[in-house]
Amino acid sequence: MTDLVKLSAHDGILEAVIDRPGKYNALNWEIVCALSQAVERLNADDDLRVLLIRSTGKYFSAGADVNSELFPDPSILSMAKFRRWYRRGKGSMHPLFDEFEASEKPIVVAHHGPCLGGALEMSLSCDFRLAAASATYALPETALGSLPGSGGTSRLTRIIGPHWARWFIMANLPMSADRALTAGLVHDVYPDAEFEAQVRAFCLHLAKQPPETVAAAKLTIEMVADLGRSEARNAERFAVSALVMGEESRALIAEVKERMAKGRK
Repeated sequence: MTDLVKLSAHDGILEAVIDRPGKYNALNWEIVCALSQAVERLNADDDLRVLLIRSTGKYFSAGADVNSELFPDPSILSMAKFRRWYRRGKGSMHPLFDEFEASEKPIVVAHHGPCLGGALEMSLSCDFRLAAASATYALPETALGSLPGSGGTSRLTRIIGPHWARWFIMANLPMSADRALTAGLVHDVYPDAEFEAQVRAFCLHLAKQPPETVAAAKLTIEMVADLGRSEARNAERFAVSALVMGEESRALIAEVKERMAKGRK
């Protein structure tokens, strides 16, 4: 494990803190590998319910470090070879983002200051994005003659729609935290002075939710987002039938009935 990502666990929350402030928390291969190890730990430990990703310093992250392995080897001259590297080669961030989406436990990312390029693309693969009032967002790839291709086009459009995706990508314009909330990019915005406390409170709340239900919710939401109305309802029914027949739901319903019975006495 690299010193560039500090891990700690408390109250069911695994916290991964990117700590490279001298480089504006720019992502490199060490950080990507450390975050991959963090999500593996999250998945393997039943006592861990939530992964929280945040960072130190003035930036959340300046994005991928142009001097790291996260940028392609200029000797790759074939488009086919580039696509193969892009998807699975050493230095590609895509497997990490896929791991985030595949995890059945919620992943929360907390932004303060600028969140740029690859860091925003990483955040798009997380389940919850929380922002301090100081947070700002941008995808500078257009200015470099490219598109944000690690989810910054596909995931972004899926989350905020083509209207605001054009703002980021075609117009190459930044977005404030308040506008990001309006656009649906982030779930909530907090004053900077309250940010850490509010993020922790949210994660504690999330960690207390029934784990089987949260896992089913994450999988089902992803499925129904891309299905037609009838197929989506069937997926929903299938997930609910599996839950209500399970031990977790039966135990929770029994608790509610017991409380109601005590209240009537």
